[in-house]
Order: sequence, then C-alpha cells, then structure tokens
Amino acid sequence: MIDLNTKWWHRVMRPGRRNLLICLCLATTIVAVYSPVRHFGFVSYDDQVYVTTNAHVQSGLTLRGLVWAFTTIHASNWHPLTWLSHMLVWQLWGGLAGAHHLVNVLLHVANALLLFGVLSRITASAWRSALVAGLFALHPLHVESVAWVSERKDVLSTCFWLLSMWAYVRYVERPSGWRYLSALGLYALGLMAKPMVVTLPFVLLLLDYWPLGRSPWGKSAAKEHVSTPPSQLIEEKLPFLALGATSSVLTYWAQRSSGAVESLVMVPMRMRIGNALLSYVRYIGKTFWPVRLAAFYPLHAGLPMAAVAIAGIGLIGITAAVMWRARHGPWFFTGWFWYLGTLVPVIGLVQAGPQSMADRYTYVPSIGLFIMLCWSVPSRAMERPIVRVITCVAVGAALAVCMALSRIQVGYWKDSDVLFRHALDVTRDNWMAHFVVGTALMEQRKFPEAITHLEDAVRIEPRFVTARNSLGVAFLNAGSLQDANALFEQTLELDPNSADAHYNLGIILLQENKLPDAIRHFEEAARINPNSADFQFKLGLALKRAGRVNEAISHYEEALKIAPTSANIRINLGSAMLQAGMVPDAIAQFERALQIAPDSPVGHYNLGNALLKAGRTDEAMKRYESALRLKPDFTEAAQQLARLRGTP
Repeated sequence: MIDLNTKWWHRVMRPGRRNLLICLCLATTIVAVYSPVRHFGFVSYDDQVYVTTNAHVQSGLTLRGLVWAFTTIHASNWHPLTWLSHMLVWQLWGGLAGAHHLVNVLLHVANALLLFGVLSRITASAWRSALVAGLFALHPLHVESVAWVSERKDVLSTCFWLLSMWAYVRYVERPSGWRYLSALGLYALGLMAKPMVVTLPFVLLLLDYWPLGRSPWGKSAAKEHVSTPPSQLIEEKLPFLALGATSSVLTYWAQRSSGAVESLVMVPMRMRIGNALLSYVRYIGKTFWPVRLAAFYPLHAGLPMAAVAIAGIGLIGITAAVMWRARHGPWFFTGWFWYLGTLVPVIGLVQAGPQSMADRYTYVPSIGLFIMLCWSVPSRAMERPIVRVITCVAVGAALAVCMALSRIQVGYWKDSDVLFRHALDVTRDNWMAHFVVGTALMEQRKFPEAITHLEDAVRIEPRFVTARNSLGVAFLNAGSLQDANALFEQTLELDPNSADAHYNLGIILLQENKLPDAIRHFEEAARINPNSADFQFKLGLALKRAGRVNEAISHYEEALKIAPTSANIRINLGSAMLQAGMVPDAIAQFERALQIAPDSPVGHYNLGNALLKAGRTDEAMKRYESALRLKPDFTEAAQQLARLRGTP
C-alpha cells in the first residue's frame, strides 16, 4: 500500500527484497507475540484427550499407532494426520509441553507466509497482501488456534489448505495434470487434519471470480480478464467436491457415533438458526473489536429474538450491498462470501458440541473480512501523500494494537486455571469454565474449592454428565464415599454408557471389597471404552483379588498393549503370572518393568520373589537389598532378606 516515489526506496524495495522483508517481519512479530508459550503447560480442556492421557500418542510413531490414527474416531473426529503430528512431536520431545506449543507457532508462521505468498501472486499487490497476512498473523481471535495444543488440527489443516490453494494457482497459470493432482492431494491431506477445510472448492470458485478473473462475470486483479466456461470451472471442482462430501459424511458419522452431535430435541432448529445468525454478527464484531475473548462461549436457550432479527436483517443488508458493489469492487464479493461460506461447517446448523461459537472457528473465515478491508482503500486515493501517510499510520497502529491484545490473550493460556477463570470473568453462566477450573483445582488437590466450581457447573447445566462424574471424583478424593456414590449413580441414570462413571463406581466397590459388583462395573467401562489402559488394568486387579487369576492376566495384557511403557501394569501382570505358576514369564515382566522404572522398590521386591521361586536365591537376595536401599522401611523385603540370611 506504500508507494514512495524515491529512487532509494525503489532500489531497496525491489520485489525480491521487499517480499523477503515482509516475510521476516511476519515471522518475527509472530514469534514475539507467541514466545511465552514455550513455558506453558497443557490445559485440562481436550489436551488430555489429544496428548497427556492418550497412550497411542505417547507411544510415538509406531505401526500400531499408524493403524490406530487411520481407523479411530477418538475425539469425535477422523483426522489421522493430526494424530500423527502429535505422535511425531511426542516421539521427538516427549511430554515437554513447550515443544508441542512451539510446533503450533511454527505452523502459524508457515500459514502467514503462505497466505502472503498466495495473495501477492494472484493479486500483484504485495502491500495489501502483506497487510492481510499481518492481520491474520497477529489478530487476537487466532490465539486460540495457536496457543492451544489440541488445536494443532486447525493450524495443520490450514497449512494444507493454503498449499492446495497455491498448487491450484500454479495449475491456473499453466494447466497440467500433475499440478491439478497436487492441489487435489494437498486438499485431501487438509481434510485428514481437520474436516473444516471442506469449503475449499467453494473458495476456489470465489478466486476464479476475483482475483483470478476466470469466470465470465469475474475480474482479474493481476492481468487481463480471461474467461473460462462456467461448466469447466465447475467440472474442475468436482473431484474436490467428491472428497469434501466423503469427508463431511465421515465427520458427521464420527461425531454422531460419539454423541458429539446434539439432537433436534435438545437444540431445536429454530435455536440453531438464531444462534447462527447471531454468531455471524458476533464474529464480525470480535474481528473489529477483539475484547472479552473466551476459550468457551456457552450456548444458552432463550435467544433474544429481537437481536436475532436485527442480525438477520444486517446480514441480508451487507450481502445486498456486496452484490451491488461487485462490479466495481469484486473483492467485496469474494471476501464476504469467503467469510460466510467457510463458517458454514461450524456455524451450528449441525450442532457439534455445546458451544455457541468459538474463536478458533475464525482462523480461515476472517481472511475474507481482511481482504474486504485491505482492498477497500481506493488506489487513486493512495496517490496523495497525505493519504499515504495517514494510511501507514493507521495500519501500523492497527497491527500494534493487534500485537498487544494478542500478547495479553496468549497469557491466559498459561494453564487451565488462568484460562477459564478469565472465561468466567467475560461470560455468564459458563458451566464449562466452572468445570475446567474445578478439574484444575482437583489436580492441585484443592478439593473443597473444586467441589464448589463443579457444583456450579452441574447447577447451571444439569445434563452435563462429565461434570457430575467429576464432582463425584472430587467427593471421592475428599473422603465422602456416600456423596460420590450417589453422583456416579446419577451420572449413569443420565448416561448409562458413561464409562468413567462405571469405572469410578467400580473403584468405590473395590474399596468396599464388593468384588462381584466392582467387576461388573469395570467390565462395563472396558466394554464401552476398550482402549483405556486404566479400565483394563483395574478390571484385572479386581479379577485377581477375586481369585480369577487367568482372566486377570488377560486384562493386564490388554492394558499393556495400550500402555506398553507402564511399569506398574507390568509389575501387576508379573505378580499374577507368578501366582499362576508362570515363573519365567513373571521374571521377564519384572525385569522389563525395572528397565522402565529402575528405582521401583516394589519392582525389585517382586522380582526377588520370582527369582526365589525359580531357585535363584543369591539373585533374589540382591533384589531384596535393592528394594530396601530404595525404601528402608520396606517391611516385607526386610523380612524376606532376614529369613534367607537366617537372622531373626
């Protein structure tokens, strides 16, 4: 947008140098805004599902993990590339949360650079494209997509989206089968990272209108208008549409199967349409006035119909104005319908999840609004020096404000407690925020405070079975078994397929030594979620205590398949094998457990017992000595060692 008529400026700002400078500025400012995340941990909001308690991810890149990534609908989605990306980061850096965060930041840097590259190539307007990329890079609404580890799918899928767009532009410039297949393949990869990119074929048609100018009614931003028959434009998109339709069906099935899609009884269509209209307007408002942002916006019944009507009229009015201005301002048409169209999958007509809206949903759609804004300043006006100066000052101020607000917003993602206490401050009746704060307090073993927040969550949203179950866990940890038992029973009344409630009831029954009932609930939990190592392990524990050792061994082995690096599971499996007379197998399990956890006194003690049973007394004594060295008050090890030495 800056056009300084000086020789030195033109010499310094040759296209190659100019583009390099813009890319360096984009990368540097993003790193400056998001650098604090390297010290952040995970949050108790989906991060446990995606990383911290996901045994498949924590096994790293394995053949078993690869098969799981492509066959699972865990987390209510089919997005194998997202799973593989988490596995890769865990393989390289383990549970170092800062590394997981920084991968998101690097992907965001790549997306900003790709967006600048694509727009500047198809519009021949480097400075306007740079401003769009700058707003995309630094806008506070995009913090959620970058600072939240679980939203890897957002930044990863957008990277493939933009790469596919780049390949499509290359195909338009010089058509070839290879370039077309590259665009299609990158689109497929994007769908395997997050299905929201399903709207890309629609956006490609918008680009055909402007700035590529391929449609008979379109205008070109960078060259003479060269029209292509509409039938050919649509035919080009048919393979994209087929992939998108397949992904949409698969996503709906995955979300429906896992219970993430709300029924029309729970969220009527009238409420969905009203919320969609309000959300479209609210997203625009937060784009231009990005304050009071929250990690979760609850969906409330009883929407204000006057506000819904005003929102609907406003959207119709903007659409009419855009259509009227399309001939002389085609970027308005492309930008506006980019915004409207790319939000369709997440606007709530198919209600997946309990939120009314989410900042992360604007990651791609906001680009359309930025295009409208950055191309709205007439080129002729920029010929006047005073206008150029005012524009430069305004642009600099806007980007500086975005940087400052984004840096503040990044700070809220430090941990679950800070993040959702902020959400409680900027929203009302936020049951999800109460739930996450309560969960975070439980992790800190602050059970009275946790119970208060979890009770608020249940009071505001009585159907929230996860919060009710967690409230039971809080009471269980606080020693109130009767209250905990009642809450788990209530959870199962609301949702008989709550694996966690069955599991937690099993824990109480196991403590009360009611083994048949405990086994029944553990079996239900393992049936509902057979991929939980904890469920399989506890079922094995209850079966062993009931004397059903061979069955216990089977479930311990299932748990070990899911969590092969668990020393505790191996020790218990070894104990069961020893009880069943499988001495060599027991020794092998204890030895493997000690390779994983060499400082485990229980591991050394149990290996000593197994070696003693195998007749290897000297080796057994060394293991008992190791157990006592690690735990001097280990009575059983001391007794065994004394007996072998023949001392009282």
